[in-house]
Amino acid sequence: QVQLVESGGGLVQPGGSLRLSCAASGFSFRIYFMRWYRQAPGKEREPVAGISGSGSMTTYADSVKGRFTISRDNAKNMVYLQMNSLKPEDTANYYCNTVPLHDDYWGQGTQVTVSS
Repeated sequence: QVQLVESGGGLVQPGGSLRLSCAASGFSFRIYFMRWYRQAPGKEREPVAGISGSGSMTTYADSVKGRFTISRDNAKNMVYLQMNSLKPEDTANYYCNTVPLHDDYWGQGTQVTVSS
């Protein structure tokens, strides 16, 4: 029923950029605050950015503030994460989910690897 499909990850050099996409279906997307998370090997999953249902409010982890930008297109049920000035410590699998979080909504994520 509910599906969240992340895409856009890949291998990029330090200082490079990637744009991640999250395609949502099966729920009332436009009313939910949406959030990007990431999880690196051996580490806890952490939130990196969030955006309100209308897109009027955004939040960012201190580690990505000024480098990442979250946005959404409610007409397309899409959430995006523009990642600039990427660092090796950004290497992780990136996921999207709702706020409040639905633990059964997790997709497979998209892998971001920042390495020279």
